[in-house]
Amino acid sequence: MANVDDRPDKIIVSGVVGKWGEFTGFLSDVRAEMRKVVTPSWREVQATTTVVIIAVFIFGLYFFVADSIFSSGMNWLLHKMGGQ
Repeated sequence: MANVDDRPDKIIVSGVVGKWGEFTGFLSDVRAEMRKVVTPSWREVQATTTVVIIAVFIFGLYFFVADSIFSSGMNWLLHKMGGQ
């Protein structure tokens, strides 16, 4: 005779209860992490925004120079090989 705990309906119910427990545990972890979140001050926002803007301009200038050098080199090479 089969054990009562081995019935399919009993297994399904225990699986659902287990998933619900995992879900509520996850929500509890999310709530704990959200309590650690700190809104930055206006000074911090200004400082990080300034750093990002300066970095964008520096990288833009770097890629402009690198692209110009590469383009000039390719034009020179193609001209030497008989291209237009």
